[in-house]
Amino acid sequence: MAMTPERLAEFGDAWSAQDLDRLLEFMTDDCVFRSSVGPEPGATFRGKAEVRRGFALMIAYDAAWESHGGDAFVAGDRGACQWSYSRTGEDGRTQWVHGCDLFEFEGDLIRVKDAYRRVHAELGGQASPLQG
Repeated sequence: MAMTPERLAEFGDAWSAQDLDRLLEFMTDDCVFRSSVGPEPGATFRGKAEVRRGFALMIAYDAAWESHGGDAFVAGDRGACQWSYSRTGEDGRTQWVHGCDLFEFEGDLIRVKDAYRRVHAELGGQASPLQG
């Protein structure tokens, strides 16, 4: 089997549902998650147990924000998706974070999830729980 756009969308649905068990069903045993925040920049998690911990930290990090999906594509053993988060600040303005994930697949499983985010300057210093 190979990864399909529909299966990748199911991974996105599991992320939106914050379903860690389901998310790990999409990952290879030797998976790698490169998060979009942390000390490297980003933090890298290797293997299912560590990737689960990294996913849990990212879900908690973004908990105050509303998740919005985006376009995704699969091209052989690679793929990408866009995503965004929004929240309304105390001043009533909507604030946005935009990002993308780059994927490497092994069959219909994700071997690498490499996340990038663009934080708008007006968001200020949201502290990362992934900082070392």
